[in-house]
Amino acid sequence: MTGLRRLKRQRTHDAISAAAISLFLERGFDEVSVAEVAAAAEVSKPTLFKYFATKEDLVLHRIADHRGEAARVVRHRAPGVDPLAALHAHFLDGLARRDPVTGLNDDPEVIGYHRMVFSTPSLVARLFHHMAADEEALAASLGEDADDLTARLLAAQVIAVQRVLARRNWAALAEGMSADDAHPSAVSAADRAFTQLRDGVST
Repeated sequence: MTGLRRLKRQRTHDAISAAAISLFLERGFDEVSVAEVAAAAEVSKPTLFKYFATKEDLVLHRIADHRGEAARVVRHRAPGVDPLAALHAHFLDGLARRDPVTGLNDDPEVIGYHRMVFSTPSLVARLFHHMAADEEALAASLGEDADDLTARLLAAQVIAVQRVLARRNWAALAEGMSADDAHPSAVSAADRAFTQLRDGVST
């Protein structure tokens, strides 16, 4: 694909995405049809589906860059660094950068985006599908240094911890707290969660 064609495809992709997110945030995911998104983006439905396989992907493609991220962190960690330590540090870095995937981003559109995802059953189901794939990828990376059962159990716990922390952070911001004010608590919760992953949860 030539550079010009690639640029044109990216522009079309971005236009469809922008139209979809705008309509979904304004009216609700279930209230907007794919045909309406296509019309707003000035493309046909068949063209839209060349870029996005499902209606849910019109929303969740925004997390595409993060798919397999935990596995990449483990694979690319510095020599001698423990996998959990690398994942912990990476999450803390995401909090510091206000990465939306950590839930600690108070841009109104980001807060609205997360509210839409968490309140729409089909999006939640699709999100868990992506998380299952992330879990498999992480288990494979961890399996280089651990037996299969240990790797799979740890991978499942890491993905769950990241989900719980992100949801907790988003909830604080959705109630009106700023990301800056919520940051210390988010860091403390992350430290506690990864410590419990290492040492076990006690009640």
